[in-house]
Amino acid sequence: MWPWEHIAFGYLCYSLSVNLMRRTSPGTKEVFVLGFATLLPDLVDKPLSWSFELFPAGYSIAHSIFVASVLLAITTVLAWWRHCLRYAAAFGVGYASHLIGDIVYPVVMGEGLKPEVVLWPVVQLPAYEQHHGLVGRFLLYFFQYLHMLDEAGWHPLVVFEVVLLFVVFVLWLSDGMPGLPTPNWREQ
Repeated sequence: MWPWEHIAFGYLCYSLSVNLMRRTSPGTKEVFVLGFATLLPDLVDKPLSWSFELFPAGYSIAHSIFVASVLLAITTVLAWWRHCLRYAAAFGVGYASHLIGDIVYPVVMGEGLKPEVVLWPVVQLPAYEQHHGLVGRFLLYFFQYLHMLDEAGWHPLVVFEVVLLFVVFVLWLSDGMPGLPTPNWREQ
C-alpha cells in the first residue's frame, strides 16, 4: 500500500471503531498518533532494507506480527500507566491496520492474500534482485504505479483508491475534520 492508502485505511478503521464504541469522533491528537502508527512499519523496514540492506526485503522487523504484539502490549501498558488509553488505541489500530492492509492489498492487484509479509522471522521474503537505495526503489515503484494507473482504466486498484479516499474524506468531514484547527465563529 502507498502511504496515503495506509493513512486512509487506518483512519477508516479507527474512526468507525471510535464512533461505534465511544459514540464520538476521533480527536486531533488521536489522529496524529494514528497517522504516525499507520506509517511506522514502512518508516522502519523500508530504510533498513532499501538503504542499509540489513534485511533482504522491505517487510521485516516492523512488519512482524510477533514484534507488533510486543510493541502494542508495551504501548498499552505505558498508556494505561499515563492514563491515556485512547492514544494507545489509536496507535494500535493504526499499526494493526498497516499490517492488515499489507496482507489484503495484493488481492486488489489480483495476487491473493500475502500473510507472509507479517511473519518475519519465521518467513524470510526473497531478496530484491537489484539494489536501488531508498530513493531509487521508491521512484521505481512509484513510476510503475503511475504507469499502471495510466494504462489501467477502471482497474480494481483505481476503483479501490477512489472509493477508499472518497469514503474516508466524507467520514473525516463528518468527524469534524480532526487534525485541522477549528475556527471559533463566536469570536468573529
